[in-house]
Amino acid sequence: MAVGGEAVAREPSGRVVFVAGAAPVGQLADLDVAPAPGRAALLRPTDAQEVWAAGVTYERSKVAREAESAGSGIYDRVYAAPRPELFFKATPSRTVGPHEPVAIRRDSGWNVPEPELALVVNPALELVGFTIGNDMSSRDIEGENPLYLPQAKVYARCCALGPLIALRDSLPNPAALDITLRIERHGAAIFSGATSTRRIVRPYAELIEYLGRDNLFPEGVVLLTGTGIVPPDEVSLQAGDVVVIAIAGIGELRNPVVLGG
Repeated sequence: MAVGGEAVAREPSGRVVFVAGAAPVGQLADLDVAPAPGRAALLRPTDAQEVWAAGVTYERSKVAREAESAGSGIYDRVYAAPRPELFFKATPSRTVGPHEPVAIRRDSGWNVPEPELALVVNPALELVGFTIGNDMSSRDIEGENPLYLPQAKVYARCCALGPLIALRDSLPNPAALDITLRIERHGAAIFSGATSTRRIVRPYAELIEYLGRDNLFPEGVVLLTGTGIVPPDEVSLQAGDVVVIAIAGIGELRNPVVLGG
């Protein structure tokens, strides 16, 4: 992962690997297009970094998790606890970039995207930038038993990042960013929702500090900050759907959905 200045890195083939810096997203919009012969295509903006995630950082997430777990009380407690919920999400091999397919599990009947602001953190545990994250989740598996969380969250193509990394100082107020989610099926929206990072109950510095306790990230790390958009229970992703997540000041992350990674 290279973050710093205003840069566009390319492979020898000419494909755009990442974009980082303070350039307005509008100037980069022509790069964020579906891959096609002779057309630049953005790859995921990370390389060797693990992805971790924070859970139950929005009240909407707490309410949804409690409902799907039949009122276990676990999520109510962690929402108000001093220690946040942090879990491992994805290795680089399980992470995809813009326009690459994300996957739903074959053994799950209730799969949803989770749109999240992602913190880009260097090996010294310093926040250096932001990107968009899609924490794909199997709600029925997690709801059956919280100990099944790794199976609900960690599998092939379970996470998407992109379209670029916005450097920390390029966003005037990262604690007040608008986030939207749209799920498209056969070209029409079957769900859309919105939230704001104003609703996150834990400071970014607190999440990073807990993640770094007795932990080392020699390549840096990406930390997802939780979701505040939860589709209604009757909505579940299908193969062929398209997930579109946008965050003000960062851009739009679009991924088709496939069955099985």
